[in-house]
Amino acid sequence: MILKVARLGYPVLRMMAQPVAPERINTPEFQHLLDDMVDTMREYVGVGLAAPQVHLALRLAVLEVEHHPRYPEMPSVPLTFLINPEVTILERATVEDWEGCLSIPEMRGRVPRFKKLRVTGLGRHGEALDFIASDFHARVIQHETDHLNGEVYLDRMPDMRSLAHLAEWHRFTMAPHPERE
Repeated sequence: MILKVARLGYPVLRMMAQPVAPERINTPEFQHLLDDMVDTMREYVGVGLAAPQVHLALRLAVLEVEHHPRYPEMPSVPLTFLINPEVTILERATVEDWEGCLSIPEMRGRVPRFKKLRVTGLGRHGEALDFIASDFHARVIQHETDHLNGEVYLDRMPDMRSLAHLAEWHRFTMAPHPERE
C-alpha cells in the first residue's frame, strides 16, 4: 500500500524518532509496514524513505538505488532496511552535492555530507547490520538518519542561495549557461 508522505511543517518531521523494540520487528504488522515503505519509496521515485516521512516517529528507514532514473550514474545500493541505525563517521572530509526530499517536494539544494561512514543496527528480520558506506551511499544514509533525528537537508545547507525549485534547477543544470562555461 502506498503511504501518505508527510511534508515539511508536519510535526513528526521535527521529532526525535523512537527506537523500534526488537520483538516488534518480526510481527506481521511491522513486516507489512516495511513492505508499504518500500512501495511508497518506489512510487515516489525516491532512493530512501524514513518512518517519520510516513507519519511514524520510529527509528526506521529503507533505501535502494537500482537503475534509478534520477541517479543513473550512481552505483547500485541493494534494498536495505535500517532499524535503529547508528552512524559513525569514518572520514571527516565532506562532499557537497545536490539533494532533494520527498517531504520537501520540487526543491533541491547543495548539502555537504561526510564521505565515509560505518552503519550498525538491525535489518529487516532483526539481524545485526554492520557495514561501511561511502560516497552517494553514505549521503543517502545520512539524509535518512537525519529524518530520524528530526532534521531535514535544509538544516545542513551552509548557503541557502543554492536552494532551487526543481523546474529552475533542471534548467540551470541541464541547459548551457555562459557562467558555467
